[in-house]
Amino acid sequence: MNNEIQQSTILVVDDSESNIEIVLAILDNYDVIPATSGKDALELLASENVDLILLDILMPEMSGFEVCEALKKSEETKNIPVIFLTAQKDEDSIEAAYLIGGVDYVTKPFKPVELLARVKVHLELQHLIQKLEHLATRDALTGIYNRRKFFKLAEKMFNEYDEQFYAIMLDIDFFKKINDQYGHHAGDIVLKKTTDIISSLLPPDSIFGRIGGEEFAVVLTANSDKVVINLLDSIVSTYSKTSIAINPTQKVTCTLSCGMAPKHQFTTSIDVLLREADEALYEAKQTGRNKSVVRDVVR
Repeated sequence: MNNEIQQSTILVVDDSESNIEIVLAILDNYDVIPATSGKDALELLASENVDLILLDILMPEMSGFEVCEALKKSEETKNIPVIFLTAQKDEDSIEAAYLIGGVDYVTKPFKPVELLARVKVHLELQHLIQKLEHLATRDALTGIYNRRKFFKLAEKMFNEYDEQFYAIMLDIDFFKKINDQYGHHAGDIVLKKTTDIISSLLPPDSIFGRIGGEEFAVVLTANSDKVVINLLDSIVSTYSKTSIAINPTQKVTCTLSCGMAPKHQFTTSIDVLLREADEALYEAKQTGRNKSVVRDVVR
């Protein structure tokens, strides 16, 4: 069995402890978390990363259908596949299980081979979906968000924060010279290393993307303008002091130009904010490079 699949975490929700014990015995190769009520399951999901949920339909206080409905309403849990566990075999119950958001159902008493097969299939499908999602949203070279995903996440974050929200644009200075002098393979190495350096300095909740070519963008929140200004100074300084090995015998050093703009009450959209940051970047390019320029803040 694929190691990724074996390492998956499965949440089993059933008010019958004997049923849970049976499932635990069948799925002994997986990391299984038991819960004896819908309420307990929802509380566990607030702190646990789960790949698949086995969910009993008939439970007191909160039915499996009600739990599934709550899961599908939450951004954090809506994509976790749910396999319903049920003693009911009538068509109405089966139809309801799919309509509420379940991906499959297993009838009691459990047949070990059937339960294992259904779990394995849906875990493999979930991992495939996650891989496809990663490919669709990440820049193929650097692994950070691509332009489309960056703008989608940045817009969502922009709408969540009225203040202390910032946009940064970054560009590698004279990048064309790297490609022209050393070849595009060297340019790719520089782009990857640039991504690593910037990523290592950004706060964990930042959104970082490659917008195109040698241009990158970041949106983040911070307690003050000064925090972001210090961050930019650190990025520019660290990057300029880093030697990048482009082959076993050669190293290059590059510099970055950065532009930053804060969100104000009159900032109407993420596009406007990024445009202001881009104008600041252009000013940095025009006034010497290897520096950052900020808009509408006091140093």
